[in-house]
Amino acid sequence: GYILFIIKFENLQELKRLSLGVIAICSTMAMIDSVLRYWPLHTTGRSVNFIMLINWTVMILYNYFNAMFVGPGFVPLGWKLEISQDIMYLQYCKVCQAYKAPGSHHCRNNCCGYQNHASFTLFLLLAPLHCIHAAFIFVMTMYTQLYNRLSFRWNTVKTDMSTARRDPLPIVPLGLAAFAATLFALGLALGTTIAVGMLFVMQMKIILRNKTSTESWTEEKMKSVFPYDTGSRWRNFKQVFTWSGVPEGDGLEWPVRDGCHQYSLTTEQLKQKAGKRVRSVLYKVTEDYSGACCPLNKGIKTFFTSPCTEEPRIQLQKGEFVLATRGLQYWLYGDKILDDSFIEGVSRIRGLFPRKCVEKCPCDAETHQAPEGKQKNT
Repeated sequence: GYILFIIKFENLQELKRLSLGVIAICSTMAMIDSVLRYWPLHTTGRSVNFIMLINWTVMILYNYFNAMFVGPGFVPLGWKLEISQDIMYLQYCKVCQAYKAPGSHHCRNNCCGYQNHASFTLFLLLAPLHCIHAAFIFVMTMYTQLYNRLSFRWNTVKTDMSTARRDPLPIVPLGLAAFAATLFALGLALGTTIAVGMLFVMQMKIILRNKTSTESWTEEKMKSVFPYDTGSRWRNFKQVFTWSGVPEGDGLEWPVRDGCHQYSLTTEQLKQKAGKRVRSVLYKVTEDYSGACCPLNKGIKTFFTSPCTEEPRIQLQKGEFVLATRGLQYWLYGDKILDDSFIEGVSRIRGLFPRKCVEKCPCDAETHQAPEGKQKNT
């Protein structure tokens, strides 16, 4: 089936595994430092602090597993249009041998979509908040422990900070190993706050504009308004976040702006794909390429300009052909041509590859004809 409304900047599964591992370390260290060193459970305020740490962890785990196991949702098996003539507005999927519902995509991994978008976004919000709380515990733990232990000398004046001990004393003093572990956890907490916080900001922009990152690529080339943006950020927000926890609609039909219809976006996608095929360029591989993300043997500029995207790299061998549909100064994106797949149009091995390892084929190539209308290099 098709996954509904993919947010395509992520390998969501790897992202959440990495974040969950960091959060587990930060949670464990924060609870240890809080109870044993910085804020032992002697007062109500310190108990509330400990309960908050547990609360962050529970909410993060809930949204993590909800986003992971609920999934984005799927188009029902055997889905068909109520009006058969509307098939002309839809894209055809050769993998499923069926027409694609508007807004649906295939994904290689567990992704973010219609059913788990809210849970994924809450996960991205709660993780930095928890790490900020944990970072505060780490900083205060190291500060208070060092404050009680160290003596500082300035010229002939010596101030013994150990005389200003704080009550209550820590249950377990901060040793060298514990200090190193706390410092390491602090680095993880700050890094996670920045990295995951940036992803949260990106998700909120997507939600408030009511479009996926895949649809954003289409919208950049559209001359008309984006049909699913209701024009109100609050209405867009409410389509994802509801009091019941169930997103609005069924994932197949969505409210559209005045002057648009359910197939406005798919019509534009078909038009852009047709133009892409016309502009595509056939290349012949002149150097082997291993599929490395940042290849060292393809030049310094190719190495440092590797696209920061999850789009796959494809392995190439000398003598193969690729059909490039778009590109950058030192990188191209296209389909590898295998056997007769160029003629049949069934090649689906797609990805990025360095421009340096290919050369443009002449239009009168005997084995493969260049795409009609090819005017310029991609």
